[in-house]
Amino acid sequence: MAPVYALDHYYLGFTVLITLGYQMLGFLIAWTLQFDKITDFTGGSNFFLLALLTLLIGNTFHARNIVASVLVMIWATRIAGFLLFRVLKTGSDARFDDIRSHFLKFMGFWVGQIVWVWTVSLPLTILNSPAVSDTRFGGSNPAFGSGRDIAGIVLWAIGLIIETTADAQKFHYKSTKAVAKDQPMNRGLWAWSRHPPYFGEMLCWWGIWILCISPTTNGTLSSSARAAQYGAVISPVFTILLLMFASGVPTAEKPTGRKFYLMSHGPDASSPNAWAKYKAHLHRTSVLIPLPPALYRPLPELAKRTLLLDFPMYRFDEKRDGPGAVEEERGKRASRG
Repeated sequence: MAPVYALDHYYLGFTVLITLGYQMLGFLIAWTLQFDKITDFTGGSNFFLLALLTLLIGNTFHARNIVASVLVMIWATRIAGFLLFRVLKTGSDARFDDIRSHFLKFMGFWVGQIVWVWTVSLPLTILNSPAVSDTRFGGSNPAFGSGRDIAGIVLWAIGLIIETTADAQKFHYKSTKAVAKDQPMNRGLWAWSRHPPYFGEMLCWWGIWILCISPTTNGTLSSSARAAQYGAVISPVFTILLLMFASGVPTAEKPTGRKFYLMSHGPDASSPNAWAKYKAHLHRTSVLIPLPPALYRPLPELAKRTLLLDFPMYRFDEKRDGPGAVEEERGKRASRG
């Protein structure tokens, strides 16, 4: 049975339409019912859907295509399942508290999710497409098991282990009643990195791209197909940019710093040592790349803020941001009281 040639030979239009329809259906359900239960699940499961559909309609069941598709489906199942489990346990997602009732703002999140899913899926989408894998019409299927294939799988596996372990450790930590509220999470992988799941996710998608690129590096493809495969490097690059400068580290670091500052200096300060503990945590714990505290702590501040990506934009500055945070918290309490 021949591959399905749908809209274009790279499945770009086909996957755009599938992602658009799936995400907009999720948005309409979430908006109508005003809840967060399916938001992250819809994003993760969309990766599974694209991986399965492109493999099936591509109908070129080469070993590399099957392995790459299965790895993406495993990653998607893990992240979608965990995020659904977490939101069901917590009841809601605080990220959407300010936008859930605003149609355009809430839809904007879902549009961003469309861009994320489609862009990050590109290495596998293009690998499974007829332009790359249909050997009857210019595609290529070099022998599976090269050093590049193995490197991609190993990198993906390391990333998945880091991501899964870190998520489980933090969920267990936050579920423990004996947790010290004035102490940042610093157990397990979180003692070596402030955001290990993000680091693991980056490794996963670098691994997928490396695995998918072999038809270009080891095979014989047209110049346009090679360009498409090389261009799919936007997937891991976009993942890094998203997590480092948009919805990942920036949305976690300053709010966390603000929380611990207010514990010590806010209107209802209850933990005088919370801010000092948090600053000590920043000093000894890498923002992204896991490093032992004994190695990270003595490094020059310049190296931490450049080579190790702990950019000043992430920091809650007690002199610049502190007074405003205190006044804002007082205003919130006054409006509630």
